[in-house]
Amino acid sequence: MKFTTAITTVLLIAIATRTYADTAGTKPCVCCQKDAVETKAPNSCCKEEAPTAPISKESIYQLDARFTDDAGKPFALDVLRGRTVVLDMFFASCGYACPITVTDMVAIQNRLPAALRANATFVLVSFDVARDTPQALAKYRIERSLDKHWILLHGDDGGVRELAALLGVKYKQDASGSFSHSNILTVLNQQGEISYQHVGLSGGINELVAATVAADK
Repeated sequence: MKFTTAITTVLLIAIATRTYADTAGTKPCVCCQKDAVETKAPNSCCKEEAPTAPISKESIYQLDARFTDDAGKPFALDVLRGRTVVLDMFFASCGYACPITVTDMVAIQNRLPAALRANATFVLVSFDVARDTPQALAKYRIERSLDKHWILLHGDDGGVRELAALLGVKYKQDASGSFSHSNILTVLNQQGEISYQHVGLSGGINELVAATVAADK
């Protein structure tokens, strides 16, 4: 399922001032930069990398927001290029809907063909920016036994809201600190374009598995 018009419109608003110099041409390899500093001479590996294809206008990876993963490391969404992604926006202290959705994501992971399961990535982005610190997300990973194919992300309020707008996710915090929110599971293809979305908590596992397989092609 494509959401080209809506995504393009939101992206134009969210990233109108962004430049793409890092994706429009060539860039020196990391070892070359390191050797130039330490030895004043390029290493034999020092060759310009092949040009990186520009990010699609329908890709959420155009979003310039920066996140932090549950290991405390900076994380940019565009590093997911080349992987098939199943993504959910959630909050870790949710007592009902989010645990169901995460359980569904685990079921999707387990049902994927072995080759795809090794490359697919499952991403949880929290909209509880105050409480879901990287440390809290690391604890959640352990509690849910989420493996290395899962990425749990904390961001600032602006970046999280921009991502939510791209995905069509709505959320609102109430006086108790809990959230009312959309329940939307999103499948992204290798370019970060929305390939499929499932709305709601009931059913849809078979369709999501099929959509994840299709997005990998």
